[in-house]
Amino acid sequence: MDMIRDAVVECYSGHAYAQEPRAFWRDKQRRAVTEVRKRWREPTGPCFEVLADDAHVYVLAYHEATDRWTVLAKARCSAFSLCPNQGQIISSEEEGQ
Repeated sequence: MDMIRDAVVECYSGHAYAQEPRAFWRDKQRRAVTEVRKRWREPTGPCFEVLADDAHVYVLAYHEATDRWTVLAKARCSAFSLCPNQGQIISSEEEGQ
């Protein structure tokens, strides 16, 4: 799995910031969010599992205290699968940081 810190995420912000991600930048390319599959809240802020236009599933996490986003690549979806949850979120402790 591949984690990117300090990512740029474009999001819809209605009544609160980071209400729903619309796109993010990865490998110097803009990836549009085609589907928000899950959303939840961690103590650090909102998190989203999304399907992007490159057929990969990502977890986008917004860290409210630092005003930064983290992007984690989870799995690649094929046109013939439902793309089950393949992968796990790696915390900074597990990464050795």
